[in-house]
Amino acid sequence: MPELPEVEITKISLSKQILHKKVKNVTILNPNLRYKLNKQNLLSLKNKIIKKIIRRSKYLLIHFNDKNILLVHLGMTGRFYFVKKGKNKIDTSFYTKNEIIKKHDHLKLSFKGFDLIYNDIRKFGFIKKILSTNIESTKHLSSLGPEPLSLNFSFKYLKNKIRNSNSSVKNLLMNQSVVSGLGNIYVNEALFRSCVSPQKPGKFLKDIETRKIIIAIKKVLKMAIKAGGSTIQNYHNSEGKTGSYQANFKVYDREGETCKRAGCTGKIRRVIASGRSSFFCIKCQT
Repeated sequence: MPELPEVEITKISLSKQILHKKVKNVTILNPNLRYKLNKQNLLSLKNKIIKKIIRRSKYLLIHFNDKNILLVHLGMTGRFYFVKKGKNKIDTSFYTKNEIIKKHDHLKLSFKGFDLIYNDIRKFGFIKKILSTNIESTKHLSSLGPEPLSLNFSFKYLKNKIRNSNSSVKNLLMNQSVVSGLGNIYVNEALFRSCVSPQKPGKFLKDIETRKIIIAIKKVLKMAIKAGGSTIQNYHNSEGKTGSYQANFKVYDREGETCKRAGCTGKIRRVIASGRSSFFCIKCQT
């Protein structure tokens, strides 16, 4: 599943192509996604202009000039790609390891000279039209915690959230109501940089560990965005380029390998909890 850096890169890439452009036509190719596409609602976007695109957590919000917003979640395999008019070649895509299969195309927005198509093999993503006046009350957004790169995600905030919790620090950081947008890859990497075990209960975190976690999360996310995200299976940005942050992984997907921390001879262990894999050094993460 794309995490915050990958969705941020998607936002930036889309903005380069469609910002301030007018939608010439809307075509429903296959309505079956997590929530069935509402044909009537989406067709009303014809002749509307895209004013801005923002990211909130792992969601994209595409704002139009009539106060309507497309709320997009990529799910597991959702991707956008562009096709220039008069060309068979797909010029840009977000997920391109596997050949794009047109039968998994769901929505096409046509602009002058090109089409933007949403493709989703597993159909876990969704696209909904909402009103800008209802953003805060939308069920997908209303309970989200602060953005991890914002000033609101601070030592004081995190300490108050976790100080009485028996949940593991990893599960707390993955809880979108505690902090929004974090996923398995970057939480594993941030906890390694903090020298904290993902299994440690929140209430046992020392203040210095909490501070280290805040710093590590912000650093890892900024580095990943700068690197264009991480290509694990099939993530590509809108320019068809793979992310490169996976070259910086210290623990993720390195089960059984030697720790990369200078002077540490520990091995990376993989533990499955709550349906997700945690990777950590058995020696230097306590």
